[in-house]
Amino acid sequence: MFYFAYILSLLFGLICVIIVITWNTYYRGGFAWDGTGKMFNWHPLCMVSWFVLYGNAILVYRLPFTWSSNKITIKLVHAALNLGALILAVIGLLAVFGFHNKMHIPNLYSLHSWVGLATVILFSLQWLLGFLSFLLPCAPLWVRAAYKDVHVFFGICFLAMTIAACLSGINEKLFFVLNAANSSTPYMKLPPEAYLANTLGVLLLCFSLTVAWMLCKCEWKRPSAHTSILNDAIEPLLSEI
Repeated sequence: MFYFAYILSLLFGLICVIIVITWNTYYRGGFAWDGTGKMFNWHPLCMVSWFVLYGNAILVYRLPFTWSSNKITIKLVHAALNLGALILAVIGLLAVFGFHNKMHIPNLYSLHSWVGLATVILFSLQWLLGFLSFLLPCAPLWVRAAYKDVHVFFGICFLAMTIAACLSGINEKLFFVLNAANSSTPYMKLPPEAYLANTLGVLLLCFSLTVAWMLCKCEWKRPSAHTSILNDAIEPLLSEI
């Protein structure tokens, strides 16, 4: 049953990335880094890819074929996937800020931008604290043990925050481009572009719910998780090398 859910999440994630590429290529003119709308198109692509990569990063410890692997390897894979997701998020922010500044559009005025930026900032802090606490012997043992629950909690919170930012961003983009004066069909008439983007939003929600379900299933946790919580929390990577 786990692998069915996992493959389903992979399919949802892959389809979402394909849809966002199709949307911005076919309907929005493609991609460029020139300050035009094509530069903005990197923003939804990077943010959706960030979300999908992050969803896979938090499932690393749930994969049964990793349970027999060295804990160092799992930690490094988890950290590397999250770092890759963070890099994608930063590129996405650079794209939207660059486009706004070039077009003299105000920044950070919408709820989408507030939620999105807060998510990226907190996610960056989460990665840094996780790196210092679990991969390097910098923090005291009691701090590592206490922070592990916080780390897990915010990991789940970011799933909710990211889907909120994605859905509000899709809706905001459709309102802007389809209700513009030069648009041939308004959003309320549901042109093909609206169908495609709305489908993207629904599939992103399906992806997030599938990942959340796998995280909530206690029987799908790493077998040693219930007996070695303290050891995992206080044992940094460098002490294992």
